[in-house]
Amino acid sequence: MNITRKDLNLLHLFHVLYQERNLTLAAQRMALSQPALSHKLNKLRHQFGDSLFVRAPRGLTPTPRAHELAAEVERLIMGLESFYERCEGQDFLLRPARLHLYSTDYVEQTLLPGLLPILRNQAPNLTLVTHNTRGQLPREALEKGTCDLAVAGFFTDLADSFHQQRLLSDDFVVLASRSHPRLGNGLDLNTFLACDHLLTTLTGDLDGLVDRALRAQGKHRRVVAGLSSFITPMRMIQGTDLLLTCLRSLAIEAVKRDDDLLMYPLPLVLPAIEVMQIWHERTHADPLRQWFRQQLWAVAQEVAARSGNKI
Repeated sequence: MNITRKDLNLLHLFHVLYQERNLTLAAQRMALSQPALSHKLNKLRHQFGDSLFVRAPRGLTPTPRAHELAAEVERLIMGLESFYERCEGQDFLLRPARLHLYSTDYVEQTLLPGLLPILRNQAPNLTLVTHNTRGQLPREALEKGTCDLAVAGFFTDLADSFHQQRLLSDDFVVLASRSHPRLGNGLDLNTFLACDHLLTTLTGDLDGLVDRALRAQGKHRRVVAGLSSFITPMRMIQGTDLLLTCLRSLAIEAVKRDDDLLMYPLPLVLPAIEVMQIWHERTHADPLRQWFRQQLWAVAQEVAARSGNKI
């Protein structure tokens, strides 16, 4: 075989089409007109002697031959990207770039105040965009490259193509108004159960960690509202008789901001939340994204030290 007869750019086209499975999205990503992309797709099909991608009700579907080629093509593309990154020198922090972080408002409040000054100082042309995970690992966005990093404490069952690193460990406490009528003598389990509660739910499910732990003891609490935010419930309990079980680092910040709020130990044994950063193999060797993950980890260690939680 003579490699000079092969158009290696068609491998990149294959890679993008396999990820997007949509001609319009692939054309936009490659800055091509749809006729130009269709022309290249015909050349790609001719080169491999297979249709590779056929029309489906929603975009394109890969043929068995395309599935067979996909992993090897991805390795080739990643190797080339890594090669050219190394060839372009070490000025990656000065290049215009946009990173997409999928997380929660808990992560935004806890880590971004320390992270943003670093980004502005060391990577002045970098733009950070955050997205809400809505309680799930953004698997498809990570695989496609529309998500650079996902950070939360509820990601499980990761495939081999994902990497993870623990950022910090955060335990649970109870937050209440200073004027709460039931807490004059502190907070024990009976008092906890006698109160009404708010909780955070990213999926709409009101059966949280606390409720499952109580059910294991044959007990239950009354939840009057489930909110889709970690931050908002802290403001809603001010001056009320409601309790909020939340992460310690959030409670510490809430107590600092509001003299009406007090923090109590949770009268129930719950495992700490392990906050992890997750990324796909496709960005593992990218210098900018490696640097970004290192900065986020460093900020997390400072937060953990301030809150007294273990790293």
